[in-house]
Amino acid sequence: MIESVMLALLGGVTGSLLGACATAVWAAWHQWPVVVPLSVTRAGLAGALLVGMAAGVYPSMRAAVLLPTEALGSG
Repeated sequence: MIESVMLALLGGVTGSLLGACATAVWAAWHQWPVVVPLSVTRAGLAGALLVGMAAGVYPSMRAAVLLPTEALGSG
């Protein structure tokens, strides 16, 4: 579960940075002021974390009922 949340967080941060850079380039190209609302960035990160948690629940629940040796051997 921690792995999926950390990967989702890394992907969310990367996506937010890429989105902010793309917004800045587009705004500069059109000579507009660069505006990236913090609320939108937070919502994007929250969405990424929710998807990461949802994707990690099933595998972690399956692994929780296995013995550690079985969980490592079934990968």
